[in-house]
Amino acid sequence: MEERSKSKGFCGWFIVLVVAAFVVAAIVLMVKTKIHHHHSEPELGPVPGPPGAVVKKYGDALKIAMQFFDVQKSGSLVKDEISWRGDSALDDGKEAKLDLSKGMYDAGDHMKFGFPMAFTATVLSWAILEYGDQMQTVNQLKPARNSLKWITDYLLNAHPSENELYVQVGDPDIDHKCWDRPEAMKEKRPLTQVNTSSPGTDVAAETAAAMASASLVFKSTDSTYSSLLLKHAKQLFTFADRYRGSYSESIPQVQNYYNSTGYGDELLWAASWLYHATGDKVYFDYVVGENAQAFANWGSPTWFSWDNKLAGTQVLLSRVNFFGTKDVANTENIQNYKKTAEAVMCGLLPKSPTATSSRTDSGLIWVSEWNSLQHPVASAFLAVLYSDYMLTSRTAKLSCSRKSYGPKDLREFAISQADYVLGDNPLKMSYLVGYGDKYPQYVHHRGASIPMAATTGCDGWQWLNSTDPNPNVAVGGLVGGPFLNETYVDSRNNTMQAEPSTYNSAVVVGLLSGLVTTSSVLKSLG
Repeated sequence: MEERSKSKGFCGWFIVLVVAAFVVAAIVLMVKTKIHHHHSEPELGPVPGPPGAVVKKYGDALKIAMQFFDVQKSGSLVKDEISWRGDSALDDGKEAKLDLSKGMYDAGDHMKFGFPMAFTATVLSWAILEYGDQMQTVNQLKPARNSLKWITDYLLNAHPSENELYVQVGDPDIDHKCWDRPEAMKEKRPLTQVNTSSPGTDVAAETAAAMASASLVFKSTDSTYSSLLLKHAKQLFTFADRYRGSYSESIPQVQNYYNSTGYGDELLWAASWLYHATGDKVYFDYVVGENAQAFANWGSPTWFSWDNKLAGTQVLLSRVNFFGTKDVANTENIQNYKKTAEAVMCGLLPKSPTATSSRTDSGLIWVSEWNSLQHPVASAFLAVLYSDYMLTSRTAKLSCSRKSYGPKDLREFAISQADYVLGDNPLKMSYLVGYGDKYPQYVHHRGASIPMAATTGCDGWQWLNSTDPNPNVAVGGLVGGPFLNETYVDSRNNTMQAEPSTYNSAVVVGLLSGLVTTSSVLKSLG
């Protein structure tokens, strides 16, 4: 009897101890889970202020990237920033009694295509407006403004009347049959325009966006010029909206070069910039009303490029939600733009549940084999902008299918894309010409490939086919980039990979300007 009691007592205490151990273990597990969960939440970090310390590699890269605008300049180069460049295309526009000598050549050729050139100006304006103070830390604000004005001077002259816009100088079919220096070219350079009978809503609206955004850039330094730009922007937007039609249909030739897939995105993009430039409710109503229903395509993330401006519009209008007054910030359709901007960001973040699979094995966003770097660099530019909007507005996180990410995550993504471009890639090669010890030597660029003293006429094909590296460096050019398997063929005849473009320079300048240091963004662009 006594032995049984002892046995029962021992068993009882054993059971109590086991239960207690389970309880303690459960508590420890709960605490660990809470701690882990706490650490996985995005950290907002300190309130950003004036520009901080410069990140040297991005500062150096920005100085180089900015120079490609000088490489591409047409017209009378009073001060030759690039030693191997000189005056060219001085008679452009003469047949219409216009001075269209300025502007910039599109890529490795000598065409002036108005659609991508206007996009270049819009993006460069945006970069200056958001990151001008950061550009200034490495003395690049003045060069950026000068290059922007070189384009907007051309765009102003290309708009001689309210419903008339010259959108192209040169015939690409003729131009591409020559291989010569711009300073020596003799081929015919006809003019192409859009007007009421041959509309070009897409190109006119993009030019309106360029002028509206540039008007903000020059508002504090040259109010007269700023007002002139805004006047032309309003006229062009009215023309674009009233006489609707794609320039690709009016000018079939451009379908082989810069084909527009639609004009709704440009109308919303231009109206968004005009709203920021004027504060006029007319433009606000335009982007949230029936045109938004027709063109905004909410909930469907897209790639930002010279052809598609929707992602840029969504990020730009998210500014209104982050920093606008309550009556506009809480408008349902402004929130729809912001939600779609967040969907774009979630697609970019590599660990997000909705991350895009359009990437190389090393993590570079990869969408197209032609000019493959345009999309990752443009996407990274939008990501760093959105990150800084979150920081400045003290927005701690965005949700991607119930997983939370913060501004730091977006910045890290942008850094990963920039670093890939600058040499952190399987080839250990910089895709920014002139940066680092290893970069493309056979860039598809006429002026860079032909010695200054050479006399070629139109038939300088020996320089295209030469096995020697380019005698002149197309400094700052961002070449097309790698294939999906992360290979690159350094050959002048490889236009798919080896040709730099002016609009590539705009997005890489924007990205590097956002990464060169950190600071608060302005709560108002006006």
